[in-house]
Amino acid sequence: MTGQIAPQYQDIEAALARIAGGVHQTPVMQSHLLNEHAGAEVFFKCEHLQRVGAFKARGALNAVLSLSDEEAARGVATHSSGNHGAALAMAASQRGIPAHIVMPSNAPQVKKDAVAAYGGLIIECEPTQQARAAGLELVLEHTGANAVHPFMDSRVIAGQGTVAMELLQQVAELDVIAVPVGGGGLLAGTAIAAKHINPKIEVIAVEPEGADDAFRSFGLGELQGNASVNTIADGLRTSLGELNFEIIRKHVDTIVTVPDALIIEAMKLIWTRTKQVVEPSGVVSFAGVLEHPERFRGRRAGVVITGGNVDLDALPW
Repeated sequence: MTGQIAPQYQDIEAALARIAGGVHQTPVMQSHLLNEHAGAEVFFKCEHLQRVGAFKARGALNAVLSLSDEEAARGVATHSSGNHGAALAMAASQRGIPAHIVMPSNAPQVKKDAVAAYGGLIIECEPTQQARAAGLELVLEHTGANAVHPFMDSRVIAGQGTVAMELLQQVAELDVIAVPVGGGGLLAGTAIAAKHINPKIEVIAVEPEGADDAFRSFGLGELQGNASVNTIADGLRTSLGELNFEIIRKHVDTIVTVPDALIIEAMKLIWTRTKQVVEPSGVVSFAGVLEHPERFRGRRAGVVITGGNVDLDALPW
């Protein structure tokens, strides 16, 4: 598959220039009440206000704009539980090329609707990693499209790393940055960018307890899988990618886990205190601040809010 070499900081710089104008520079928000609640000075990087409602727009657009005209003519394809699929469909529509999106049958309807709204061609599959991968292989075989993996693609990782570049330009002297981890594309890109800009910054990844393969992999020093997953954070049900794991082992300081109950609490706090609509996967990083206060207390913490695509007919409370 294309893009299996770890990106460097220069690739993230190039991605930021490449996608400029195609994505938003998202704002950073603070809440006095949430600072008091967390015991830290929290700076929320609001990627739920990004195009397609998630940070995924960055990596997808960088990948699509990196294609030659000849490659682009064949279109693009991926598998996704939603946000990456919508992002790739959006990026493909900007370039006027087709996007084939393999989606698990249990993906939230709001995310299926978003993919369709951007012109993505949805192919449903069983809700397993094996079915997603097999479905994508069939699509590639029949269409000749370019694969753009949701997280195991250097172009995607570089694009996601632009989140941290922006955040560290917007907020000076952060002590720590908290990022959710599923497949690890955002975490890998964040870690490369953050450690290059400020080698002393601490990068903490946060993962749901019910999908804790990254936590176990990091602790054991060897890539672990998930026999099953059980979390409301649907965007983080994917297993950690091998390329991403190597980057994470090199640049990430620690990985912690949070229970679903605290993800829901974090979601409610942000909805009620900041009036921002965020999805369960999007608040996992803030849930990490609440669950592990000793790691953040008294510090200036960048917290990446990754998405806001919520199914309002299926709220977790």
